[in-house]
Amino acid sequence: MITVVIPTYNEAPNLTKLIDELFSLNIKNLNLIIIDDASPDGSALIAKQLAKKYVGNIKVIERHKKLGLGTAYIIGFIEALKAGAKRIIQMDADLSHSPKYIPVFLEILEEYDVVIGSRYVKQGSYDPSYIYHRKLLSLIGNIYIKLVTRISIKDATSGFKGFTRAAIESLNLSQFQCIGYAFQVEMAYKCHQKELKVFEYPIKFLPRAEGNSKMSIQIVIEALFKILLIRLRS
Repeated sequence: MITVVIPTYNEAPNLTKLIDELFSLNIKNLNLIIIDDASPDGSALIAKQLAKKYVGNIKVIERHKKLGLGTAYIIGFIEALKAGAKRIIQMDADLSHSPKYIPVFLEILEEYDVVIGSRYVKQGSYDPSYIYHRKLLSLIGNIYIKLVTRISIKDATSGFKGFTRAAIESLNLSQFQCIGYAFQVEMAYKCHQKELKVFEYPIKFLPRAEGNSKMSIQIVIEALFKILLIRLRS
């Protein structure tokens, strides 16, 4: 079983296209887990409607308030393991991560424990229309993360990852400390600590299709500070 975990908050305009694209890949035993944090735009309702279209292949988890990206992924991973997933993919709901890479990720996971969709390896890139200051912020953040954590991963902030079941089981999900954006870096750092085999595959990172970005410089600064604390504690 292949399970894709997708957190949502105000992603109503993007969900139908994303989910239709995922199932158009014709991946055998593909399932989705969508975790919605009480989106006021009706994202959960759309997800439940799509669950009726793809009967038995979509599980929708509704939370009563906005509880953070990291906790959404933890819940999704736990549910995926309970359901028997052999491969777990995590991705954003805004179409910045193209589903077309998932079949390649699954091939890589035959040899590696973790695959990361990377903007910063050779042939990785941003769409030309992506905002320059956001690109610069991400690049500087990744340089800082590498200096602090000493990990070799070039795109530690990437939210597009794939894992084997054994990789997720090797991580103590209850010990993750970051509930927001910093979760992506904490996950990369935990994989490094466990000496998991990680492969960074080049992707083209796209601008979100519809809606507003949740990212801000305050969120990034907070994330970088939390990563420093995690490194000091370890």
